[in-house]
Amino acid sequence: MSAELDVVCIGNALVDILAHGDDTLLERLGSQKGTMHMVDAARAEEVYAAMGAAAEASGGSAANTAAGIASFGGNAAYIGRVADDTFGHVFTHDLRAVGVRFDAPPASNGQPTGRCLVIVTPDAQRTMYTFLGAASELDPGLVDETLVSAAQVTFLEGYLWDQPPAKEAIRRAASGAHGAGRRVALTLSDPFCVERHRDEFLELVEHEIDVLFANEQEIRLLYEVDNFDDALQHVRGHCEIAALTRGARGSVIVAGDEVHVIDPAPVQVVDTTGAGDLYAAGFLYGLTHGHDLATAGRLGSLAASEVISHIAARPEVDLAQLARPLL
Repeated sequence: MSAELDVVCIGNALVDILAHGDDTLLERLGSQKGTMHMVDAARAEEVYAAMGAAAEASGGSAANTAAGIASFGGNAAYIGRVADDTFGHVFTHDLRAVGVRFDAPPASNGQPTGRCLVIVTPDAQRTMYTFLGAASELDPGLVDETLVSAAQVTFLEGYLWDQPPAKEAIRRAASGAHGAGRRVALTLSDPFCVERHRDEFLELVEHEIDVLFANEQEIRLLYEVDNFDDALQHVRGHCEIAALTRGARGSVIVAGDEVHVIDPAPVQVVDTTGAGDLYAAGFLYGLTHGHDLATAGRLGSLAASEVISHIAARPEVDLAQLARPLL
């Protein structure tokens, strides 16, 4: 059966609140730079009060990936949970406006739409404080199996593993995708996320994931090794394709005996928020449009370089136009 969709992305629906800050601010907040911290409503208010002037932009890891795929000209859909409030309306509008299908009904009661407070330091690193809100109410009932079976790839964010109902939603989505003969992709999301769920992630990667996305720190933590090459050897036996990003050193794609080293695209780094999300967008666009793995990796690098050249986690220019010289 031919696929009607390229990718359906499932994740925490969040609105990003971004501000510049320095290392002193992070020290005052007791935060480790470059990581994501799960927070409750009270801690979110504390961090927001400490931040300087901020800008709001729709975000959420898998939603950013969906937006990137749409910018390449791909056909993407999204599954996530927002509330029937201002932030929920903004998130829904922004995703649909860029061409992503988003049909999940908003929650009419319960928690407000989730948000991610992002402090960007002068070295372009981002430190995030995530209040999930309504996103934490994503459960198996919201997984549209018709949508999943219609997509070439179902893309899942590792952050979902922090919530038991969302964990079950992941399993339902993966089962539905494989039942329809489709691929399942996962991003490990964050080093702390890997540390929290290492054993379960290992089982997931080995038995249910076809395409894995991870950065160098995440993949080394997953396999508890100090050397990137050792981690690469482990993962090549666990899933069909692994796309491993290494920051300024580019990325490595491994699929069985096939290995591709991809150079990073040249860029002046402003804000690394969304780099991994957009790398996944470019790679999945390439994969679902018949391009070889090396080309998919170059598309990933291109998309990542665009998003880190400005504030916020979604592309500001047409990625399809940027990609023409590569295709």
